[in-house]
Amino acid sequence: MLAALALLLTAQVRATVPQYTIEQFMNTTAMFGASFAPDAKSILVTSDKSGIFNAYRVPLDGGKPEPLTTSTTDGVFAIGYLPGDARLLYSQGKGGNENDHLYLRNTDGTTRDLTPGDSLKASFIDWAAGDTSFYFATNGRDRRYFDVYEMPLASWTPRLVFQDTTGYQVVPSYDRKWLALQRTITTNNSQLFVRNSQTGEQREISPHQTDVQLNPQGFSRDNRYLYFTTDEGSEFAWLARFDVTTGKIDTVERPEWDVWFAYESKHGKYRVIGVNVDAHTEIRLYETATNRRVQLPKVPTGEITGVEISPDERSMALYINGSRAPSNLFVMDLASRSMRQLTQNLSPDIEAANLVDPQVIRFTSYDSLKVPSLLYRPQTASAGAKAPALLWIHGGPGGQSRVGYSAFVQYVVNHGYVVLAVNNRGSTGYGKSFYKKDDRRHGEADLDDIVWSKRYLASLGYVDTSRVAIGGGSYGGYLTLAGVTYRPETFAAGVDFFGISNWVRTLRSIPPYWESFRKALYDELGDPNSADSVRLYRISPLFHADQIRKPVLVLQGANDPRVLKVESDQIVEAVKQRGGIAEYVIFPDEGHGFIKKENNIRAYRTALEFLDRYVKSGTATRATGTMQNQ
Repeated sequence: MLAALALLLTAQVRATVPQYTIEQFMNTTAMFGASFAPDAKSILVTSDKSGIFNAYRVPLDGGKPEPLTTSTTDGVFAIGYLPGDARLLYSQGKGGNENDHLYLRNTDGTTRDLTPGDSLKASFIDWAAGDTSFYFATNGRDRRYFDVYEMPLASWTPRLVFQDTTGYQVVPSYDRKWLALQRTITTNNSQLFVRNSQTGEQREISPHQTDVQLNPQGFSRDNRYLYFTTDEGSEFAWLARFDVTTGKIDTVERPEWDVWFAYESKHGKYRVIGVNVDAHTEIRLYETATNRRVQLPKVPTGEITGVEISPDERSMALYINGSRAPSNLFVMDLASRSMRQLTQNLSPDIEAANLVDPQVIRFTSYDSLKVPSLLYRPQTASAGAKAPALLWIHGGPGGQSRVGYSAFVQYVVNHGYVVLAVNNRGSTGYGKSFYKKDDRRHGEADLDDIVWSKRYLASLGYVDTSRVAIGGGSYGGYLTLAGVTYRPETFAAGVDFFGISNWVRTLRSIPPYWESFRKALYDELGDPNSADSVRLYRISPLFHADQIRKPVLVLQGANDPRVLKVESDQIVEAVKQRGGIAEYVIFPDEGHGFIKKENNIRAYRTALEFLDRYVKSGTATRATGTMQNQ
């Protein structure tokens, strides 16, 4: 009887979970990046508190973040303070076109474009020794390749360090002597070289390897070693170091998961390593000299997702992120291990207890492959009140749905939908064999994983599998379109965020600055200028739109350089011409992904209204579509 009463009370509590509006969810602040101010009294971050990303100063002694830039049009992304100087560097593009420039903000608020020019893209790399200059890369000379320059702070006149005509990723050493050059061959294979900038001598690391991916992480602060990741002899990327004098390679960290990144603090006292552990982030901190691991504080909810050590190596900024709370900034004294929270970024309108944590699960697919996924169960879902569901598909090819805060996912779950974020074959993070399983089988093998995920949902007992939609962005948007096209009766509806509808055109029109990656992409997906175009035509939803039976919502940035607007225009028109439901929203000031709060509010609200109309209500029938073109 007591057990029955407890179940009744639980059901009553779940039935009273409030439903929040998208405005309430988006009243949450997104924040990232951390640069300690020269006076050690504040930390520079990037925040969208105003609705547009800007640079903010967060006081270490408490108090509200103070805006340092006030853009109302395009996002400002803080890079850091100049060493010993209150001036700061930031990057900014226009309307989502991805042609970011580097800017200097002076203490009086005036700004200067340090990388002027039309249609070029520039990115900050790192500071050089002595803090009197920094390295950056730009494709101003040739839009296909990124040359590396050193920018002296005294003259602001850049000096060419390396002219690229091959398509390298370039990482300079702090003492200006060495360059790490990585060349992508395929998505599973690359080469890594160390070049002496003074003599031109160049040595290859782990030469003549096939099916091995090597990625430079950066030089040690004493310039003796190059840290790099490699998956040689392993399913996962592990951390090694190359002695630039002797050529010796040592293992630094070899976990049973991918090492994502590694770097040393400013004077080399600490080494930071990030590991992707089953869709979670694990930060490992070591004292470099002794290799002794420093125990990071246990956090009650969420996990530490990123750290930045102060220039004097006494303090550490860290972000803690959880599925029920966005990233919040903390600062920790490295000697005493004392820690204090500097921000509260969850919307004050929302109780974290009313949100949900995902469960990491694995379901069996059509060929017995175990497919990892994240399961979000609404607090109101039960066997007696079965819920509709959304299968959420991440971008790529590659990519991964990870544990962490998502306003859109929490919004949909809060309104009664089960969400299963499927890490279908071809996703990163689960070993290189799993990653390669969709090569030349895109839109087929990976799509069947998503189809089979419905069987898993049916086994839960609280999902109505007649009301399951599919949605995703970019490559996930493509799989959404492929799902409603090639499995026309499987999904109740599709929500496509800027997805590919025509692979032949997309692969022929990739941005010029992807030149170093183009051949690798062709190797994985197919060359659109060869006989591969036959298969690419076959897996392109645009040419088979007559098979679409269920409603589709398409959301597209007008300035998207990766998935051109015409991709969305044409699939919407093709569905409408055949009498189908194709709702369409265009964002004139966005690119590949929406970064402005007002646009995300509109996109997410539109998506939920669409799901409620055609999925929750069970009225996903073929009808004449409407087009919302704004």
